[in-house]
Amino acid sequence: MFQVIMRLFLIVACSISGYFIIQYNYPSLSIIGLISGLIIALLVIQIEQAIRKLSLRVIFGGVIGTIVGLLIAILFAYGLRFIPAMEKQDIVPLEIVYFVLTISLGYLGLVLGSKKSEEFQLPGSSQSKGSLRGVSDHKILDTSVIIDGRIMDVCDTGFVEGSLVVPRFVLDELQLIADSSDSMKRSRGRRGLDILNKMQKSGSVQINIVDQDFPKLKGVDAKLVALAKKRNCKLVTNDFNLNKVAELQGVKILNVNELANALKPVVLPGEAITVKVIKEGKEPGQGVAYLEDGTMVVIDHADKSLGQTVQVVVTSVLQTTAGRMIFSNMKEVVVEQRRAGQNS
Repeated sequence: MFQVIMRLFLIVACSISGYFIIQYNYPSLSIIGLISGLIIALLVIQIEQAIRKLSLRVIFGGVIGTIVGLLIAILFAYGLRFIPAMEKQDIVPLEIVYFVLTISLGYLGLVLGSKKSEEFQLPGSSQSKGSLRGVSDHKILDTSVIIDGRIMDVCDTGFVEGSLVVPRFVLDELQLIADSSDSMKRSRGRRGLDILNKMQKSGSVQINIVDQDFPKLKGVDAKLVALAKKRNCKLVTNDFNLNKVAELQGVKILNVNELANALKPVVLPGEAITVKVIKEGKEPGQGVAYLEDGTMVVIDHADKSLGQTVQVVVTSVLQTTAGRMIFSNMKEVVVEQRRAGQNS
């Protein structure tokens, strides 16, 4: 609400100022001053919204780069005064030369400063060196883990330290998915963009958008692995294939699925649990149920108990990077087998 009030105040102030400034000099064109002030206010608001999406490092680099560019422009302009033809303005008027130098070098400094800002260390930052190179507490997010959304919950708990890096090509892929004609893909892409926006606003972890790309590589997965290797960062994903490819190339992987599996309650063979049989299994006589955390439970001799809540006994647990599967048998079947074994 405060931001809305401030923006409205800026629009009114700029419009009124433009109106009176033009009216004082050109009374007949006062309406143009009003419109010009309004346009300037809207432009400032757009710039402010764009700047808010940038990290402090990029903004700081852009400011320093602009200052350096302007200082170089002043030095060039001072040196041109010693050229006789320029002093007499026989070639080009000095005002035009100064203007071109100021705009060109100032813009060049802004672009280079913002692009190269990742290679410098801000005062008070946690980096031990002047760049992300050699820093192990930076983690690169891939597209799948952003869309998944659980990384935001993990960050909110405070267990994630360091900075999260989102490459520009990952943002482009999210945007492409969000613009897809397929409604399912479109909703997934928009969900990913919304999650990133919420993570930036929450402030629980720092989000760095990097523009580094690898044009010679095809596919986002290959670019992610190359970026992680170049910056010596960990890669956060829940993509099984990307997990394997990255590990083969020596990239440290943080798999959200593995984290979720590690936090699931431990179920031991011989333990009895209560579940609801949802559907038939692949093998004859099998039934399938799910725990509250989504773990699949395969139940032998449960084909006649579809839709019922039953007690089962865990026989084995299969743990993989894709998830955890529990194999079990109906409790009454296990009891009968035990009795038969004792009688024999």
